[in-house]
Amino acid sequence: MPKISFIGAGSTVFVKNVLGDCLRTDSLRDSVIALIDIDPERLRDSEVMLENLRRTAGASAKIEAFQAKSAREALDGSDYVVNAIQVGGYEPATVIDFEIPKKYGLRQTIGDTLGIGGIFRGLRTIPVLLDYCRILEEVAPKALLLNYSNPMAMLTGAILKATGIRAVGLCHSVQVCARHLCAELDLPTDNLRWRIAGINHQGWLLEISRNGVDLYPEIKRRAELPEYKRKDAVRFEILKWFGHY
Repeated sequence: MPKISFIGAGSTVFVKNVLGDCLRTDSLRDSVIALIDIDPERLRDSEVMLENLRRTAGASAKIEAFQAKSAREALDGSDYVVNAIQVGGYEPATVIDFEIPKKYGLRQTIGDTLGIGGIFRGLRTIPVLLDYCRILEEVAPKALLLNYSNPMAMLTGAILKATGIRAVGLCHSVQVCARHLCAELDLPTDNLRWRIAGINHQGWLLEISRNGVDLYPEIKRRAELPEYKRKDAVRFEILKWFGHY
């Protein structure tokens, strides 16, 4: 049976969405799942929640919880490792990512991807993440690491450059982008196929079709109409000049 380890399992929403899907996937329903976090209370909340999901799904997965100090034991023999850590928490770390740049006139929409806030976050997170990767190199060298933490590009790049661990960066925006765009423009959202490239929070929708028909001509036409343009003015302006959403 596969073993899935989740670092940062105190992020209950991510545990619910990611591992909840695993419990409903035939090939993963009987997995050994190791939850890892530094906060014992939040870890327990995620464990209880996931056990409830397991029972509801009728899955036979074995769920175990480990505090971060026992990460070596938890990660041993992992086939897949999900990373969702946030080093420093919202307070003070994330607040500082905004407040210090703001003090010097640098305003950010969100400071977790790039720019000075993203660099702050990356500098905090990379050393911790690489420590986990070094453990993986010893106890599960063939594991695939799925990174959900930001700054996505910096963290995934650091893993690939500094360790021998296989890793990919993931974001839910890839799953929801095409349907969100079509719904926003009152286009059907069923039977869509799309291709996206880029980095986290900076992906480009290269192709989008429905039942084999290219939707981009109609998307571009509707995006110019006032009733739609005001819904997503910045991205529709980028679409106008660059040709992709």
